[in-house]
Amino acid sequence: MKRRDFVSEFLVGGTLLKTRGFNISQRAGSPPQGVSPTLTEGVFVERAASGKPHAGKVLAAIQPHTDDIPIFAGGTVAKLVGEGYTGYLIRTTNDEMAGSGTTGQRVLDNERDTENVAKALGLQKVFNLEYRNHQMDEISRVEMRARLVHLIRFLKIDTIVCYDPWGIYEENPDHYVTAQVVEAACWMAGMDLDYPEQMAAGLQPHAVKGKYYFARGPQIANRVVDISPWIDRKVEANLANKTQGPCGENGARLRSRLASQKLRLPILGPDDDAANRAYIKNIVLDYDSLSQRGVLSDRELGRRFGLEWAEAFHYIGPQESQLERYISERAVAI
Repeated sequence: MKRRDFVSEFLVGGTLLKTRGFNISQRAGSPPQGVSPTLTEGVFVERAASGKPHAGKVLAAIQPHTDDIPIFAGGTVAKLVGEGYTGYLIRTTNDEMAGSGTTGQRVLDNERDTENVAKALGLQKVFNLEYRNHQMDEISRVEMRARLVHLIRFLKIDTIVCYDPWGIYEENPDHYVTAQVVEAACWMAGMDLDYPEQMAAGLQPHAVKGKYYFARGPQIANRVVDISPWIDRKVEANLANKTQGPCGENGARLRSRLASQKLRLPILGPDDDAANRAYIKNIVLDYDSLSQRGVLSDRELGRRFGLEWAEAFHYIGPQESQLERYISERAVAI
């Protein structure tokens, strides 16, 4: 589905960055082309934490399609799980529009891939909501929101990773509908008057505290996550996504084609399995000329922040009580 073939413009610290290949006049018409994030002050770099600081917390990686999390956030999900989160994968569509064969075969293939992606990232269970692929703009958002509120309360989800509900130039309805409904569900799940039948069934209000939002178009990026220790886990997640992922058997096919021409790329290794892994790591996630298509590779993004590999997010953290802050700043002992 070529999700990386899209522009990557970033607003950092509320300021539009002028980056290479970007002409300000283009913004009045079609989406800007050939733009990429630039190192600036004000971006928080999230690095590896020792031990299990997130033990007891729950993470939900939420995606419309089975390739979204692996491409845009696979390293971050693996990092958070490695640091103690119990993780779950929620897929909102049935992916019937990606792959080959009959509709039923495509649905089955993508369902299997989704399970394997979850295993590669260390996630405990997959929840498939099974909405029609590319048809989510016609669904009942209220019904989907109720399902997500139920999952947030049932699983006690503390942190989510998902598409950014405020991302622009997003043409896929599955992406923006999922993102917008997730945002509303995160807010509503913490209230005690919405969906009282869920409370009657034994659930309790539960607010989502942290949100890592990614986008394939213009976005406010205020956090860069160092995924260097987890890059091989991200490679495995993309390798597991055979039906519609960025690799499939591309590495093996490239190795075979070059051999027929009496050529070889040393990075592709000695066999097809090594070639597929190398193709993801060295071409899909690294090859800097991808930025010529408006896509900044994980390697290049990391390099700009002094890291080896990185992913960028619009991060929203726990909301501090203004009243409690006021009290802590002004209260005096009696």
